[in-house]
Amino acid sequence: MTREQQRDPGADGAAPDAYPTNGLDDTVHQRHRLGILTIAAEVERVEVAYLRDALELTAGNLSRHVSVLEEADLVEVEKGYHGRRPRTWIRITEAGRRALHAELDALQELLRRHRQAGAAH
Repeated sequence: MTREQQRDPGADGAAPDAYPTNGLDDTVHQRHRLGILTIAAEVERVEVAYLRDALELTAGNLSRHVSVLEEADLVEVEKGYHGRRPRTWIRITEAGRRALHAELDALQELLRRHRQAGAAH
């Protein structure tokens, strides 16, 4: 990118490259859902109570975010028992992993461009 393009993007009449924020997925990008997916990607499955505490959410709020992710096929919900106590676990799906990686790639590109622009000034 020339200095002129940095000062006045679009001055040369060229179409802009897709901006990295265009790659962000609203379903994934919401901070609590991003947290759920990130934690779930680190383990085989994660207990809902752990997510609630780690992300500082109410049970109802967490339930709503998990429902959005489940409807998008990004996580699976597994219900069962640990001893006599009922438990609910979340497992990230393959589609969830791909969506999380795409989100992180878009954020990395956004950060790279921001740092590059900052270094030029």
